[in-house]
Amino acid sequence: MNLTLSLTLAIVFGGILTAFFLSLCTRRQLGILQQEGYSSEALLKWCFKKGNLEGRRLSLLALSLLLLTALVNLCFCFAGYKIANLIALAPYAGIYALYVLSEERRALKVPVKFTARLTRLTVCNTLFVAALSCGFAFACEAVAQAVGSEWYFLFRYVPFAALPFAVPFVLAFSNLVMRLYEIPHAKKFVTRARRALENSACVKVGITGSFGKTSVKGFAETILSEKFRVLATPSSYNTPLGIARTVNEKGLDCEIFLAEMGARRTGDIAELCELVNPAFGVVTGVCGQHLETFGTLEAVRAEKGVLARRAAHVVLGASVADMAEGKQNALVAGRDFGAEEIVLSERGVAFTLLLKGEKLPVELPLFGRQVAENVALAAALALQLGMSKEEIAAGISKIRPVPHRLEKREGNGLVILDDAYNSNPEGAKNAVEALRAFGGKKCVVTPGLVELGAIETETNEALGRTLAGLDLVILVGETRVLPVRNGYLAAGGEESRLFLVPVLEKAQEIFTEKLSAGDCILFLNDLPDKY
Repeated sequence: MNLTLSLTLAIVFGGILTAFFLSLCTRRQLGILQQEGYSSEALLKWCFKKGNLEGRRLSLLALSLLLLTALVNLCFCFAGYKIANLIALAPYAGIYALYVLSEERRALKVPVKFTARLTRLTVCNTLFVAALSCGFAFACEAVAQAVGSEWYFLFRYVPFAALPFAVPFVLAFSNLVMRLYEIPHAKKFVTRARRALENSACVKVGITGSFGKTSVKGFAETILSEKFRVLATPSSYNTPLGIARTVNEKGLDCEIFLAEMGARRTGDIAELCELVNPAFGVVTGVCGQHLETFGTLEAVRAEKGVLARRAAHVVLGASVADMAEGKQNALVAGRDFGAEEIVLSERGVAFTLLLKGEKLPVELPLFGRQVAENVALAAALALQLGMSKEEIAAGISKIRPVPHRLEKREGNGLVILDDAYNSNPEGAKNAVEALRAFGGKKCVVTPGLVELGAIETETNEALGRTLAGLDLVILVGETRVLPVRNGYLAAGGEESRLFLVPVLEKAQEIFTEKLSAGDCILFLNDLPDKY
């Protein structure tokens, strides 16, 4: 291949320019990869799954690049192929710019967090894309010189239009390469936290379950702070890296450490127990959440039960009472503690807390039956940790809402129940029950429930049945909401009150038009971007 210096520089420039634009096109994919725990397989499944527009948008980008650059080269062929190729760079760059701008308008619900890991991945991916682009450019030039036709020279770089198809695969490959560094790096990070936990005299508490983990953790932190110095993992930090980050960044200057423990696959809880070594454990309960990855309810139960077996002292919800078998230091809902006489209203929830035979009246500005049950779990943990009933009552009085867990807000005169963080069958039922306690028109906006595996359809049909009788039901999505719709109609729900919309913005248009001041709207489950 005969390459002059100017031609070589031009090819490299074109390759780097293409790499720059292709890298900008990966922003959404980077966000999904981050949300999926840096799983390359999950990224590719998302990009090319049926109904996802990402693959179609890349196809449209490639087709636009192909047609416009070919057309421009043809229109300016009279000036010679070199000038035509140079002029074609303008629309080529313009199409990429329009695509990137349109991506900015399609922001992810969960914004991309440019952590150190994501920054490293972005740099690695950009280098691989640049190498691919430059290599492809030299290959196109080599083929053109081998053919020797002036018409072929005119369209020699048109094959560059196919490069957008490679974007998700290059990103997935870059992620796999970076794992060679990230896994040992993460292991060191977690090991440092494990050593800190081993050397700390604080009492370690693990909290798990299919539902209510974050709420119980937050309630327990508030109650226990009445007597102890408490450190809890923030938000939903419930993975080894999340717990390790809490320990390494905040230290363990506390008397009690509360660690939320999440699980999507068998072995997750055992790994977290190895890290934290909890002396106390709370298992809130078990339902069909995460059946998509566990396969069976028995597998979910067995995984959550790992904490009950590992911890010397356990607090168990009613649905996992059997985990107390063989445990001397176990408090079980319905036997040793609980919540009864639960009353839901627009002001919140009122109930009677039972603790070892004693009754404590409780009234909180929080919503949903699950509040009473979660407070009871947190109070039972505090009792196990040596707090008096008076101290527990004082701590309960200071409990405030957990963000996005049936959090009450107001907007444009509407009462908003924000239960958008995520949802499970039990939580969804409680949220709808809480909505019915409000006056005015009652509206629910939901995309349905996910990660339920084989029972997803029947569970969403059951959810639909609970919505019958509401004034307005808005289902967001296309295929996943059909079982909700079917259940709603089967239960006698009026079709005139039911709306199916593709995106949340359309739902907003509907409820803005049909609701007025004093009406209540429940946002039930906000699906991750991958759905």
